[in-house]
Amino acid sequence: MPKGYWVAHVDVDDLDRYKEYVAANAAPFAEYGARFLVRGGPKEVREGAMRARTVVIEFKDFTTAKSCYDSVSYQDAKALRDPVSTGDMEIIEGYDS
Repeated sequence: MPKGYWVAHVDVDDLDRYKEYVAANAAPFAEYGARFLVRGGPKEVREGAMRARTVVIEFKDFTTAKSCYDSVSYQDAKALRDPVSTGDMEIIEGYDS
């Protein structure tokens, strides 16, 4: 069964307040078995335009990735993020060769 992923591109306007979101998302991510593959870090944009920060989070499958996003605990954390950042995020099923 292919894994599920969150792929997010984010611009953070207030890093101190964004850290509150990071602290709050720890519980739902632990509950749903999330594993960070990319969490910011240096990058080189080779094509197009991107936001300042890229995050890739792995889940055991697509359904779990969607369930985590839809959970009350993650939506509560997201409410902390929304006023202090702008981003694009998709939940995508991985490739199973």
